[in-house]
Amino acid sequence: MARILLVDDEEPIRGFLKRGLEMDGHMVVTAVDGSDGLDRLSETAFDLMLTDIRMPLMDGIALALAAKRDYPDLTILLMTGFADQRERARGLDAIVADVLTKPFTLADMRATVSRTLRSAGVVAAR
Repeated sequence: MARILLVDDEEPIRGFLKRGLEMDGHMVVTAVDGSDGLDRLSETAFDLMLTDIRMPLMDGIALALAAKRDYPDLTILLMTGFADQRERARGLDAIVADVLTKPFTLADMRATVSRTLRSAGVVAAR
């Protein structure tokens, strides 16, 4: 299906979301923060990046800006559980496909990823 970069600093969340995405047949690479995410982006081509906003070293917004600059065709989804971070993401409509608000269910995340990939023309509708 799609090649997805999943960036989150919390290992239990990373593992949970990775397994959920793999249930849909996606190839998922994980990164522990924005800096690690940028390194992973340089290693292979990805169809989608799903990243948390609040992380150490480089947050998800800085990562999204750098990723879109260097990989303009990359589709980006953000995640956050903080209202102030969601507000910061509002100005990124031109580069971010959507913002998932935590807490969300695994089904919600999978549906959002699927819808976003279809909209981007990465995967066909089932």
